[in-house]
Amino acid sequence: MDKFTINNEDVVLLLIDIQDKLVKPMKYADQVIENTNILISAAEEFNMPILYTEQYPKGLGNTVIELEERLKNAKRFEKTHFTAYIEEVKEILKEIGRKKIIITGMETHICVFQTARDLINDGYDVFVVKDSVCSRTKDNYLNGLSMMESMGAVVTNTETVIFDLLKKAGTPEFKVLSKLIK
Repeated sequence: MDKFTINNEDVVLLLIDIQDKLVKPMKYADQVIENTNILISAAEEFNMPILYTEQYPKGLGNTVIELEERLKNAKRFEKTHFTAYIEEVKEILKEIGRKKIIITGMETHICVFQTARDLINDGYDVFVVKDSVCSRTKDNYLNGLSMMESMGAVVTNTETVIFDLLKKAGTPEFKVLSKLIK
């Protein structure tokens, strides 16, 4: 059951390509941004490392301002590959030494899928937060989730991640994070 358990000392939060020009055609971009903000709050409460990528920012813009202003202490990576598991990310993950990765971002069936596939192939446990990822179409979104689940990713949701990190009520972290869940 360890594969399905999230402990704050074992996990890294990875945001994939939540960028200005990518969010425009996404029907559920607002939900992805809102839930990613909640996950950033959890990462901050538990001192979890946060990494984020930007796919060709010269053409697609930077990370949306609603997230970027919260990522001052996160590590940013520019990329042109669709996978976010590029050499620089591999190196920092090796340095961090944590083997569980929580993923948010876009698009589910392209960059999120390829990243999950590559991380799983390299021995990581991957948690894809399904209400924090999106694609332009519902079919592509569902196909991406299905492929990742078939490969061994845990497809989860924001509330499950938060409450698994919390483990119990009454803690200082619970008081902060429970207010964010509506």
